[in-house]
Amino acid sequence: MMILMTSNFKILHKAPIVSLNGQPVLLFNQQHVSLLDALEQKRVKLFSECRNGYCGACKTKINSGSVNYHTQPLIELEADECLPCCCTPSSDLDLNLSISGVELAPQRTTISSTPSQPHVTTSSPSQVEPNSPS
Repeated sequence: MMILMTSNFKILHKAPIVSLNGQPVLLFNQQHVSLLDALEQKRVKLFSECRNGYCGACKTKINSGSVNYHTQPLIELEADECLPCCCTPSSDLDLNLSISGVELAPQRTTISSTPSQPHVTTSSPSQVEPNSPS
């Protein structure tokens, strides 16, 4: 069997999920210029100044995941650090940042009933099974 690929073929990649200390906060997509931009849209408290990788004010610890830089930072970073102002996530990413004041996705409510009693279950996005129907 032979597979022919043309220039019209596009490989679709899963948009990275960005979490703060294990709590999913956002789905990073093409609407975001940088990780800092995406975090600010969700009201994540993160100090920044230059927004270009020069000052290092937004330096953030990465718990897991990886990033790609669109502008090489001019400051020295440890392997587990990133500058959100000049990078984008290249995989699901968990950052060591507080979720205090962050706009989280609403909780899902599932209602199921039996003839005798209705049953309501509420779960946060992090508790929902990945392949469960919405």
